[in-house]
Amino acid sequence: MKQRFFYWLCILSVFILSFQKSFSQKDSGWYASFDSVKIYYEAKGNGFPVVLVHGFIVNGDSWKKTALYNDLVREGYRVITMDLRGNGRSGKPHIDTAYAKDAEAKDIMGLLTYLKIPKYDVIGYSRGSIIVSRLLVLDKRVNKAVMGGMGTDFTDPEWPRRKMFYRALMGDTVKQLEDMVNYVKTSGLDQLALAYQQKYQPSTSVEELSILPNKILVICGDHDEDNGSATRLAFLIPKAYYIQVPGTHNTASQSKDFSAKIIYFLQHDTVGPTP
Repeated sequence: MKQRFFYWLCILSVFILSFQKSFSQKDSGWYASFDSVKIYYEAKGNGFPVVLVHGFIVNGDSWKKTALYNDLVREGYRVITMDLRGNGRSGKPHIDTAYAKDAEAKDIMGLLTYLKIPKYDVIGYSRGSIIVSRLLVLDKRVNKAVMGGMGTDFTDPEWPRRKMFYRALMGDTVKQLEDMVNYVKTSGLDQLALAYQQKYQPSTSVEELSILPNKILVICGDHDEDNGSATRLAFLIPKAYYIQVPGTHNTASQSKDFSAKIIYFLQHDTVGPTP
């Protein structure tokens, strides 16, 4: 009797340890990416996975300030955020090539492999949408995608705005970006890592966009022209829809309208009626 009790006690202990390990790995923490850079992530909820990809000079926590984050959790999705390399709690290598060759997209793909996720939806905003475009090209596990706050300018590998950001962050005097550089410095952000992100920011060609098989929502504020034409971007993608919501580049993503339009798209594979 004692031997049987001891046997089941051992089995229960192994189960508890395994559960605790699985729980900690799947809900938050760091994982080592393809080149050993540590990527911080958080996951909340238990439903179909939705990955949120943040923009420039922010981190995964920026999504928690939006209506979308809480609405996705409430609707039963498993919401995954992360700090892209060079940001937040993730590693910030000071080797420029650490940001080359789709490193950020590879970080996301590696995380989803680590979490054993076979299929997922993905939402990006601003620079995050540029990374989402690379996931659409590189990862067959992407189901539906949302590209927010982005127009066609990123399809140009020589995008002047990208180069201007790089020069400013590397110390050149760029009058129109002085406030941005001052914010980086006063906020304690890693200026060199951010510069390298701009140096190797990927582009996705018009040809690549034209053969994407996914259903995609392009959503943009009605006063947002920071990154080119969002309507033109939707036109370039065969199964893309375009929706406009009130707001500027810095405010549109935080609204309830932005959230409602995205959740309708994720749940119905189309867009709802517009007023």
